[in-house]
Amino acid sequence: MRTLGLDFGTKTIGVAASDALGLTAQTVTTIRRTSLKADLAALKDLVHEYEVERFVVGLPLNMDGSEGPRAEATHKFVATLTQALGLPVELWDERLSTVAAQRTLLEADLSRAKRREVIDQMAAQFILQGWLDARHPPSLGAHDDADDYDPEM
Repeated sequence: MRTLGLDFGTKTIGVAASDALGLTAQTVTTIRRTSLKADLAALKDLVHEYEVERFVVGLPLNMDGSEGPRAEATHKFVATLTQALGLPVELWDERLSTVAAQRTLLEADLSRAKRREVIDQMAAQFILQGWLDARHPPSLGAHDDADDYDPEM
């Protein structure tokens, strides 16, 4: 089951996709918003290309957890997305996802132009990875094969 993560903005939609096992998120693209119809058509194409079964959309909450105008716009988009594509959509708290993405890109020493080009899809990757990690937390007491190594054998 693949999931698309979306960082929904006023000018762009950052897109990330999970691997087939639902363990990791990878950046996919940034959709430049022109119209709702075009945005939905682009997402529909990605749904078919990646065999997507659900969306995770970042919910832009205020730092105190309250919802503002951007969260309201996101809710409206999610309602339209659900109706248009017929797939389940889950919301995920996206606070600081863009900050984390920016920090990662700065650490990678990318130029300002390159950072601007990929920041939205990196934010989508952080949103989706957070959701995936919450669904599949690492198991406690995970067994490491290196612990079984016996040099005497």
